[in-house]
Amino acid sequence: MKKRQLLATALVAMGVLAAGPVPAQVKERTIKFAFQNQTGHPQAQGAQKFADLVAQRSGGKMTVKLFPGGALGGDLQTVSALQGGTVEMTVLNAGILAAQVKEFAVYDFPFLFGNAQEADAVTDGPFGRKLLARLDEKQMHGLAYWDLGFRNLTNSRRPVAKAEDIAGLKVRVIQSPIYIDLFNTLGANATPLPFPELFPALEQRVVDGQENPNTVILSSKFAEVQKYITQTRHIYNPQALIISRKFWDTLSADEKKVLTDSAAEATAFQRQVSRGAADSALAALKQAGMTVTELPPAEVARLREKVKPVIDKYTASVGESTVKELMAEIAKVRK
Repeated sequence: MKKRQLLATALVAMGVLAAGPVPAQVKERTIKFAFQNQTGHPQAQGAQKFADLVAQRSGGKMTVKLFPGGALGGDLQTVSALQGGTVEMTVLNAGILAAQVKEFAVYDFPFLFGNAQEADAVTDGPFGRKLLARLDEKQMHGLAYWDLGFRNLTNSRRPVAKAEDIAGLKVRVIQSPIYIDLFNTLGANATPLPFPELFPALEQRVVDGQENPNTVILSSKFAEVQKYITQTRHIYNPQALIISRKFWDTLSADEKKVLTDSAAEATAFQRQVSRGAADSALAALKQAGMTVTELPPAEVARLREKVKPVIDKYTASVGESTVKELMAEIAKVRK
């Protein structure tokens, strides 16, 4: 018996893994799972849960090896590695996949979802599944959507309690045209910067503020250089859990079932962890001295109105039919 199976047997004996029948057509396999966030982040916790479930369901035959913190390269490099079959799995912002399938850009539309339940209903439903299926033609296979949460605005100059308060702020954004257009449309001076350059840019007042989920704001220690945080929830980041199509096509039906079942269970776990972490992160940021502002619904409606030109612009590139289909799904959920 190989070492992995001996380990699995020991874990079953200890109660760490549940005993049960192992599917017949499961081979010894190692799956390299690369992602950008560090160990301890909800993304990494979801990956570890997935790895544990795969080990359990395969009787220790299938091993998922985690590479957190961008150890195997950035998101774009990892996507390329998946397509080439040198890395088996990743999880990343779904909007990044627009470089492969243009319709994925719709997930970066501002003020799209009102809450996490709406996002889940759309991504888990026919619309989200159809987009994941499009990845097969790009040498990737979509398994599920995880949660990174809603992005919120911080700055060092003033509380942002209404749309006009954003005007004049120099805000770091990710290097994506829709983010640049979004904040420029709101009157800010959008400044694209790579993430590793962000903390020193805030510290030296090269930029006034930035936007990220609460968990990232906390883990990156932005409270040390930012005074104000507003729960703008301007963009929701679904994370696409994807696997190399080259690898996927080598798997038996039993092995595919191990991975899909494990992905489904890990998704529920990861979303719960991520959303709990977002709430606790906000409390920790407040305790660290940040002034927290919640926007009333009327102000969110004003912001949504202001950014309509951005949605119109990117609707043209994503495709009107895709955007209409998405909006119809959201309307259905809200009924």
